[in-house]
Amino acid sequence: MRRLFAALLSALLVFGFAPVAKADVAGLTPCSESARFQQRAAAATTPQAKARFEMYSQASCGDDGLPHLIVDGRWSHAGDFVYPGIMFLYVAGCIGWAGREYLKATRGKNAAMNEIQIDLGIAFKSLLAAATWPLAAFGEFTSGKLLEDDNKVTVSPR
Repeated sequence: MRRLFAALLSALLVFGFAPVAKADVAGLTPCSESARFQQRAAAATTPQAKARFEMYSQASCGDDGLPHLIVDGRWSHAGDFVYPGIMFLYVAGCIGWAGREYLKATRGKNAAMNEIQIDLGIAFKSLLAAATWPLAAFGEFTSGKLLEDDNKVTVSPR
């Protein structure tokens, strides 16, 4: 009985009763071929909107007619997500490093007031120094100045 079931199941799969697997990415189609995207593009009235739809016509669209990002590890779509992601991390790191440098520079006398009223001279110096934050962070990490000893970090008692 089990062999008969296995043979019947194999025959059903061989003769095409199973859905055909698609080689596309998540059911997306090129926006230039999407009817819903073309409908949205035809409704554009301003030159900026028309230019935007022209640019997005090269992307991949879903059933809703909207462009979607493909994040699957292929380098052919690296410009869609990887490069903007790296730039976001760099800018966020610059902001954090500049704040850290400002707090280190204003440590000591009038530290609380310097947090309320920003000293622009120190802030601009900190911001310019933060442009090379990946190198500075690596240098402080290798020298041991970036991390604090565990016995100097307060831990909440539980």
